[in-house]
Amino acid sequence: MLLNQSLSSGVWQQAGSRLAAVGVALAVAVALGGCATTRTDPTPVGAAPVAMDAPRDLAPPQTATEAAVAANPEGAAVDEPRPDPAGVIRPSAPTDYTVKRGDTLWDIASMFLRDPWLWPEIWQVNPQVANPHLIYPGDLLTLAYGANGEPQIRLSRGGAARLDPLLRSSELDGAIATIPYSAIAAFLERPSVLEKEQIENAPYVLAFRNEHMIGGAGIEAYVRGLNGADLNSRYNVVHVGEPIVDPDDGDVLGFQGTYTATAVVLTPGEPAKTALTDSARETLEGDRLLRGDADVPLNFVPRAPQSDVNGRIISVVDGVELIGQYRIVAINRGRRHGLETGHVLAIDQAGREVRDRQGRSTAGLRLASTFAPRVMLPNERNGTLLIFRVYDRMSYGLIVSADQPVRIADVVRTP
Repeated sequence: MLLNQSLSSGVWQQAGSRLAAVGVALAVAVALGGCATTRTDPTPVGAAPVAMDAPRDLAPPQTATEAAVAANPEGAAVDEPRPDPAGVIRPSAPTDYTVKRGDTLWDIASMFLRDPWLWPEIWQVNPQVANPHLIYPGDLLTLAYGANGEPQIRLSRGGAARLDPLLRSSELDGAIATIPYSAIAAFLERPSVLEKEQIENAPYVLAFRNEHMIGGAGIEAYVRGLNGADLNSRYNVVHVGEPIVDPDDGDVLGFQGTYTATAVVLTPGEPAKTALTDSARETLEGDRLLRGDADVPLNFVPRAPQSDVNGRIISVVDGVELIGQYRIVAINRGRRHGLETGHVLAIDQAGREVRDRQGRSTAGLRLASTFAPRVMLPNERNGTLLIFRVYDRMSYGLIVSADQPVRIADVVRTP
């Protein structure tokens, strides 16, 4: 009996110990796995649920300018900038961008960079891509950073197979221009500022048929210097106006020009006979004939000059006094000063001279306004000029940005 009781007591004690151990194990399992038994969603607590297979935004493509505005609307918070030791990348710059029709290189550079003319410093040319310096609609531009943290813009040529439906490819129908052609088309076709080299050997109106003293639409004019002109060739007739003088040395660099009519060659020869059409004002003997330059290539790369350029705006197309964005100006610097097509110059508002009406004489007496000392105010940065045509001592540029109206005699310099 005692033996049986002792055995029974031992068995129950062992069983109780095992049940207690199992209970503890179950309690631990519940404590550790309770979330798994109550939540099957792996999203962390407090995080917004992620919609699976959500439809993508299929909004129509945007130009670079539209994309830049959408990326950073006025008043919107801007993400912290990515690593950029040189400080050239805009905080709102996209990670990648697909080039659209209507873009210009200046638009795209402005979207990625604080200073668009620094584009060549981060542009990574792919030697395996044909014409790597040109950018076409459909190309994908990607912002990346090298091992040293320096930013790079890389190109993937459009037209290749892509998995992402958001990246639309398009026919490579021509490289994008650096600046909008529409901004300079009228100037190229009908120049109103003439460089001295342009008119020295240009053909000119010799006389009018039927002894007319002036010419207009429908009048025939005889022209000298149209050697080799083809039948029905068209020329702009330009009246040469006031000279454009270099303020530095007084030399004549060019002339103001006024479009008068279009001359169509009726009979080639020397002199050639032409018919005047599209008359804007009277044509006079001695007026010059110039070819339009509508086919000037505009796919150059914007960049700062390597040399120290310092000049002035000496004339403005159309003769307006106050100049704003997308106006064309002439400056008194050219090839001999190191300028090339595509160079970018800063525009400084020329400081004006003022009288110090609070000034005093050496004896400490306040001077009358008439005798108050003159003080020259400093120049102030006001805009950016992009050079698109260069001559020996003179160049034409397009104002791509301006904070205040630009004036003749304002300073242009290497940025």
